[in-house]
Amino acid sequence: MPSKENAAFVACMEDVLDVYELPYDPQHPVVCMDEKPYQLLGESREPLPMRKGSDQKIDSEYVREGTCSIFIFTEPLGGVRHVNVRKQRTSVDWAEEIQYLVDIGYPNVEKITLVLDNLNTHTLASLYRAFPPEEARRIARRLEIHFTPLHGSWLNIAEIELNVMTRQCLHRRIDDFEKLRSELAAWERERNTRSSKIRWHFTNNQAREKMASLYPKIEKSNI
Repeated sequence: MPSKENAAFVACMEDVLDVYELPYDPQHPVVCMDEKPYQLLGESREPLPMRKGSDQKIDSEYVREGTCSIFIFTEPLGGVRHVNVRKQRTSVDWAEEIQYLVDIGYPNVEKITLVLDNLNTHTLASLYRAFPPEEARRIARRLEIHFTPLHGSWLNIAEIELNVMTRQCLHRRIDDFEKLRSELAAWERERNTRSSKIRWHFTNNQAREKMASLYPKIEKSNI
């Protein structure tokens, strides 16, 4: 969070909060996207199994099995999310995930309103690095992108979904890339089956009251 007046932060924040106040429209879904680095960890010693009156015992030491990146899309009002795991987080990885969002996730909608943070790979330029210009432009036309402000990633509802995923699925060690992908796919199916939705309540009116110190003093011209 900025410590004082910051017009750039406020402008992006109010833009995103306007998006979150839109009514649900299946032809113009609001989708939030985020990424999470993940470290694969194995056991240095075989855990002791649970017994009556005793939890499973896991040694504090572990074995590093590499890293990967988790990509998540969530439609807060539609109760739908999609998770994928990639071995790295490059501009091409992001572009391929966006292609999946457009062609597989929402092939028949008019336009997707996409909320995401200002990561350096989260740009339309990444589409042109991954695809021929005709394909990159086709994908870009399906998107209306809104960025959260710098140091304002808490405004991305996908972070809430990531926190739920971490608590429900990633609270233990997972040592294998394909196992992680399988576990997250099962978690995704369960949450989608229940149509779990996220209701956002923070509005621009509340922001102007509770975060007044971030709003710059109005400058007047000398004319």
